[in-house]
Order: sequence, then C-alpha cells, then structure tokens
Amino acid sequence: MTQLANDCFAFGGKLMTMHDALALLNERVTTVTPRETVALADANRRILAEDIISPIDVPPHANAAVDGYAFAYDELEPGAATRFVVSGRAAAGHPFAGRGREGEAVRVFTGAVLPEGCDTVAMQEDVRRDGDTIVVPPGLRLGSNRRKAGEDVKAGARVLRGGARLRPRDIALVAAIGRSQVPVYRRPRVALFSTGDEIREPGEDLAPGAIYDANRYLLRALLAELGCLVSDLGILPDKASAVRDGLAEAARAHDLIVTSGGVSTGEEDHVKAAVEALGALHFWRLAIKPGRPIALGTVGGAAFVGLPGNPVAVMVCFLRFARPIILRLNGASDLAPLMFRVRADFEHRKKRDRREWLRAKLSLGPGGETLARKFERQGSGLITSLTGSDGLVELGEEVTELARGTMVDFLPFGEVGA
Repeated sequence: MTQLANDCFAFGGKLMTMHDALALLNERVTTVTPRETVALADANRRILAEDIISPIDVPPHANAAVDGYAFAYDELEPGAATRFVVSGRAAAGHPFAGRGREGEAVRVFTGAVLPEGCDTVAMQEDVRRDGDTIVVPPGLRLGSNRRKAGEDVKAGARVLRGGARLRPRDIALVAAIGRSQVPVYRRPRVALFSTGDEIREPGEDLAPGAIYDANRYLLRALLAELGCLVSDLGILPDKASAVRDGLAEAARAHDLIVTSGGVSTGEEDHVKAAVEALGALHFWRLAIKPGRPIALGTVGGAAFVGLPGNPVAVMVCFLRFARPIILRLNGASDLAPLMFRVRADFEHRKKRDRREWLRAKLSLGPGGETLARKFERQGSGLITSLTGSDGLVELGEEVTELARGTMVDFLPFGEVGA
C-alpha cells in the first residue's frame, strides 16, 4: 500500500462549497491499493486496474439473426419471387461444410455461421417451402437478418477503461471477448468503529442515557456496497488510551479508518487528540446542510474520515464526500453519482451560499411526470426520514426559495447503494 502524505487533506480556509471540496479531494487523494488479478466470476463491483482490449471480433463470424434460409442477395429476382434449391443445413455450433452456390439456399438457424457466399437471410415465416425448394418473396434488402462479424466489438477495440467499477453487464462483455481473468485493484480494507460510553449494541439492554448504535451499522452496509473489506471494530469507550490504541492498531492493517461523531473538542471526545497524536487531522468546514464539519486526516499510512454524529448527516456526508474518497483510494475514475431531474411537489426556503439536501419520495404526476415530495420531517436525527424517502433533492448554493413545480436535481438512494 502506498501511504498518503500527512498533509494531503490539509485545508484551512473558510466555508467551502461542495464543488470545491470534491475538486480538492480529486486532486489530492490518490490510489493506495495495489493491483491483483482475479477470476472473472469474482470481479463484480471491483475496480479495473487497466483498460480491457478485445482480442477478437464479437461476434467472431457473420451469423443468422433468425431461423430461415441463407443465400446470395445478387441471385434475387428484382421485384419478383425467387426459387432456390435447399442444399444444406447450418445450426449454431454446426456450420455448413461448403459454400453457397448459384441457385441454392442453406437452411439456417439463429446463431448459425453464414455459409461462405451467403449474405442475406429470409425468415422461415416469409418463405414458402415446396419439397427441396423454397420460394422467397420480393422485398428483401441486402444483409437482411444477418449479423456481421465484429458488429458488437471489433478486435483491438477498448471495451472498458481502467478505473471502471465492474457491473454485471460489464462482466458479460468481458466474458464475451474470452477473458477469464481481469486485473483489478485490491479491495480497500476499512476499519470501522464507534466511540462513546453511551453507545450500546442492538440486542443489549438499554440503560438510562444510553442509545443503540445505528450509525456503525449504516456505514458498514454502505461500505460493503462499495466492495470494501470491512473490519467492524465495535465500540471504543470514552478513554483516551483505548481510543489511541484502537486507532494505531487499525492503521497497521487497513487503508482507511471511518468513524462517526466524537471528533469535536469536548473533554470526552478523544478521537481528535488520538488522530493528531498518530498522524494529522484537518476539519473541513463545508457550506452544506445537513452536516458541515467533516474530519479528514491520516493515521500512520491509513486515511481517516470522521463523519458527523446524526444519522442523516452521516448518510448524506458519506454519499457525497466519503464515497468519492473511497472510490478514489481504490482506483476508480468515475466518482460522481448519476443525478436525475424531477419536478418539486413542494415549496422550500433556504439560506444562500449553502448546498442543502432534502429527503423526498417520488410519485407520478397526472401527466406521467416524476414528482418529488419532501418528507414531512427533515430533522437530521430522524432515521425514519431516510427509510420513508426514495432519495435526496439537492439544492444548489444559489437557491433561496424553491417554488412548487420547479425542476430539481434528485439523487436516488438506489443509485449509490443506499
């Protein structure tokens, strides 16, 4: 693993916009995971370490797109029906062992290699068969019902770029060109923990003043969606030595450490002091809601991301800031999620110069257009506002008043594995 510089996350300026923050992260964060080769069957969600070039044409030969009869187009009678003698048969995997000759047609089935000398196929439904002959009606075009060699992929073509995150359809494409293995970056090893004497594991008794740990389970699932190898280190107590020792141990075997909450300056917030003692810590004050402060730094050779404590802020900041960091650390080139334009079915006011995310549910309007309706309660501690929504409406810094019917950007939770 290539270590990050202690100052790679350094930023001491004023409140920063989301756009500037992401640009700075893209500039300073580099790939830290080494390459490895894996079987194609195990490559889903992995990040390609180099371009994939096709060694073959796909399909490798001209073939029939339908069940029917193949022949040379030049032998068709212009504007009239044409009679051919059926001279053979070709099926997928069983080519015709000869050449199409003048006045002859070959019975072919979908996927069969087109016999040499044949360039056009008539569908069997359109042909009248009479013993060993067929009658082809007029109207066929040259190359009808024929798939050309290399129609999908040409030999030597780049089919996937290095840095792409492999999806099931990408796996199919790599298989189609005959590759059984692919070069990828090793899955990032992420250490995840919570801190606090008030935090309890689900299933335990809840003492007065205690709360169950929802953030760690949320983050563990989000990290797994990114293909990370997650080490759940549980809950560290509010004890300086325990936090420092836990961080130091985690840094030795992981590429990234992720926490939520507990990185402020209170007497019981020991994470800040521990990170500073073991590496470097920088607070990024972002002009966003929910969220704002995000702690970024290094502990030994591992990157450190400290997220806010409220569950909604944890999710928003993870999706828009931590997720790109993790993808970048793992060699990905496409960091931005796909946003969709929808029509707001609500009104809203916000401060200028601050980007804001609102949880919203989608529905279809009377004309079939997609509408986004704001969840009725937007508190950053309300997990039900996440489960009751389909995604986030993102409002730019310039917006101060949103009128009903305005087109807005929408980030579906499904687009980012949330």
